[in-house]
Amino acid sequence: MKIGGVPINGPHEEILVLPRGDSQIVIRARAVLDLDSFDAICPEPKPPGKLTKDGFIPNKEDESYQQAIARHNEKRIAYLVIRSLEPSNIEWDTVDMANPKTWTNYMNDFRNAGFSSVEINRIVATVMAANALDESKLEQARKVFLRGQAQARNESSGQRIEQPTTLSGEPARDSASDPQV
Repeated sequence: MKIGGVPINGPHEEILVLPRGDSQIVIRARAVLDLDSFDAICPEPKPPGKLTKDGFIPNKEDESYQQAIARHNEKRIAYLVIRSLEPSNIEWDTVDMANPKTWTNYMNDFRNAGFSSVEINRIVATVMAANALDESKLEQARKVFLRGQAQARNESSGQRIEQPTTLSGEPARDSASDPQV
């Protein structure tokens, strides 16, 4: 697929390079295009409620439901993080993509590997940047686009100024309304 002549070659990717002595750890975070597979594995909890003459009335204020929603949201974020980091080829110690109960272990795996809290926060921020479109990214894209437009105008072989209007004689006759023709 192309848009305006620009090929679209897959999801957005962010790269984070963390120094480790004489080497670097390269973290690649790729945007997750949809969460359909998450929703299939971990459907959103349903609130309890009561059946009345008007039908079922859910109780979204129920404490156990609120806790279940919080756990579900934690799993959603964990899934997003570990799926986004797949291009990094991380060999997790306790995270197993096939087991949703292990997904939230990614923070512990990072800590146990020797990453500091600041480094872990940078990794998660890189994942969020790969999966978000904020105003600063849009502004940067606009600047690059407009710079390209200005450069294309400057490289044009056409006239850079508008030609003034000049009369070279009488206007031509309109043959449809002029009986002399």
